[in-house]
Amino acid sequence: MDTTTVAAFLAVDLLLVFTPGADWAYAISAGLRDRSVVPAVTGLIAGYVGYTLIAVVGLVAIVASSATVLTALTVTGAAYLMWLGWGVLRRPAALGASTEPMATSRGQIMLKGAGISGLNPKALLLYFSLFPQFIHPADGWPVAAQTGLLSALHITACAVVYLSVGVLARTVLKTRPSAARAVTRASGAMMIAIGGFLLAERLAV
Repeated sequence: MDTTTVAAFLAVDLLLVFTPGADWAYAISAGLRDRSVVPAVTGLIAGYVGYTLIAVVGLVAIVASSATVLTALTVTGAAYLMWLGWGVLRRPAALGASTEPMATSRGQIMLKGAGISGLNPKALLLYFSLFPQFIHPADGWPVAAQTGLLSALHITACAVVYLSVGVLARTVLKTRPSAARAVTRASGAMMIAIGGFLLAERLAV
């Protein structure tokens, strides 16, 4: 894969990772409780590893080979993101106010994290709508290798961002509700922007 493609993917992927959602809510909930951030984030990452294994097996390649399927998934995913973004802008305090109960053991925390990321619609959008746009079978790299590289970049970004979110939640969101509202408003605007970008990118093809 050429560096331009990788850089373009990272730019869009980081916007998506920095957009709060179910993963952020779980990391924040963990951050508000002592000593639970690492297992929570480990569980979230495990969910994405599961998606990676499925994608490497070939589903991304199948989607990439069908322009109709790719367009349908992209338009659906983009519309969903924009709908989520509008909902966040309408209720900016929802994420910061999360008081979801946290499991007690490290294993339970990890398992719940894996379930949250594994069932997160944003992950479906990422792997089966965004990834195929950056995978080019004619580039010389096997599709599985390209998928693996993009997945590794995404998982690394998630690990860094979610750990940071969990740690910062203890010192910022817990004591400054206004900061939580500002974060969620920004995230809503970013969701709408990403959705608009994906729509424009696909419909321009």
